[in-house]
Amino acid sequence: MLEDSFGREVSGVRVSLTDRCNFDCIYCHNEGLGDTRGPMEAQDDEMSADDVVRFLEVAREFGVEKVKFTGGEPMLRQDLEEIIRRTPDEMEVSLTTNGTFLPGRAEQLREAGLERVNVSQDALDPEAFAEVTKSGAYDKVLEGVEAALDAGLDPVKLNMVVFEATAGYVPRMVEHVAENDGLQLQLIEYMPELTGKPEWAIDIQRVHDWLEKQAEEIEVREMHGRRRYWVNGGMVEIVDPVENPSFCSNCHRVRVTHEGYLKGCLNRNDDLRSMGEMTKPEIRETFRETVANRVPYYGEYMIRNDENEWEINDRYIDV
Repeated sequence: MLEDSFGREVSGVRVSLTDRCNFDCIYCHNEGLGDTRGPMEAQDDEMSADDVVRFLEVAREFGVEKVKFTGGEPMLRQDLEEIIRRTPDEMEVSLTTNGTFLPGRAEQLREAGLERVNVSQDALDPEAFAEVTKSGAYDKVLEGVEAALDAGLDPVKLNMVVFEATAGYVPRMVEHVAENDGLQLQLIEYMPELTGKPEWAIDIQRVHDWLEKQAEEIEVREMHGRRRYWVNGGMVEIVDPVENPSFCSNCHRVRVTHEGYLKGCLNRNDDLRSMGEMTKPEIRETFRETVANRVPYYGEYMIRNDENEWEINDRYIDV
């Protein structure tokens, strides 16, 4: 397993299969690339199934254990089942989706080798959901969650981005996962540095404090030191990367954009490395370079100045 100069092994990869999406979520950062979504038709710049599998075979050579397929909306790829089926057997395969295409495909995805899904669901209120996602597909998402559970893709993690428009729905979502077997809740801190609109951000510590009062059990995961709260039997986890050096110091993922660029950090686009024509020797070398040049974003690439504000570390500024 490859290790960067900060001692962080790369055990997982996150592969974007497309930047197309049938939603237009107001908080979307498109894997840190910004809102680059274009036509809904398949684009020539998207990696082919062969490209994706070739990369994953190399990643597995370096001991990578997990792959998460993302987008955009990865289920817009009609060859998704093929990609999953051809993923190295030793790799755990998961998927992040808005859930609208799971009805009718969840069973085939599981049979192809998919093990888990994260479904974006930011509210239990159709009007609020529509406002955030710019989509009228609320019922279809609920149907998709049920299809995933029926197919055995459990536990299904519901992803909820917590910001001004959704924070009020957190208690209902916590109750929802407690009342429905097979569901878990992942509350994701809003990232204004990638999406703009800093006025939408809330203090995520308030959510931690509220959950701590409700929980009958609290577990601290080794990965990122994340806290899991068990409330009435339901599991709720908070992902809080913003201004969090502990989160960055425990990052074990490399990302791949839909165009085939390796990306060592979600928050940076100055570290993109093209895998060229995707020959295996090129991928091996580029993967090694990407890992070797990874640095924790907060606490290294971004550091506190004398005014206790975050600024880019001088050593990473071209002069």
